[in-house]
Amino acid sequence: MTNFKGFTSSESFTRLPSSFFSKLLKEMDDLGELKIVLYLFWRIEQMEGAQRVLSRGDIASDEAFMSGWSAEGLDEALEKATRRGILLRAENDAGGLFALNTPRGRATVEALNKGRLTAAAHPNNQPPRDVPNVFRLYEENFGALTPLIADALKDSENEYSAEWIEDAMSEALKRNIRNWKYVEAILKGWKERGRNERRDQKDAGKNANRYGSSAFAEYLEGDPDAQD
Repeated sequence: MTNFKGFTSSESFTRLPSSFFSKLLKEMDDLGELKIVLYLFWRIEQMEGAQRVLSRGDIASDEAFMSGWSAEGLDEALEKATRRGILLRAENDAGGLFALNTPRGRATVEALNKGRLTAAAHPNNQPPRDVPNVFRLYEENFGALTPLIADALKDSENEYSAEWIEDAMSEALKRNIRNWKYVEAILKGWKERGRNERRDQKDAGKNANRYGSSAFAEYLEGDPDAQD
């Protein structure tokens, strides 16, 4: 079991209907069924357009989700959720297309089953990538995201690339310095002197000493975990 660091205020949330909690959750006693239902709510929430369905192959191709779960377990969970009426199924040669039992889902599945839509209109959908943004990185590694820090992060995003900001945070964490002003100082240094990846890797030790003895010295004093 991994040690979960906690939710952050900057990440997106997946909506669930109230009836899921008031009617369905108390009746569901199978972990696989609960798992696939929550997964489809998340996946379909990320999709665009009116026709939001997922094939069995779409689900099975998500290696992170399927880790430790067999194909038979997936099929059994889909079958239970469909029998209960949470999911709707349109038949196709690839093992079925699944939609949530919502007004949009019902209309889509009816059109598919009547031939007004074809499975070819629904290419394999890839699961959304969980790409960390600078706000989440700050909360997970530096501390609480205050309004002042949020404004500073927004300003930095306007001036530097996300890659630079993430790398500067990593440099600060390597020195166990959880201070945003220190990260800003690294970014300003890269902007003023230019950044050469190969040179930075080769002279990492020299750079750390330079940071500690000159422009970065004030951020190395006192409590390294202080928020600013």
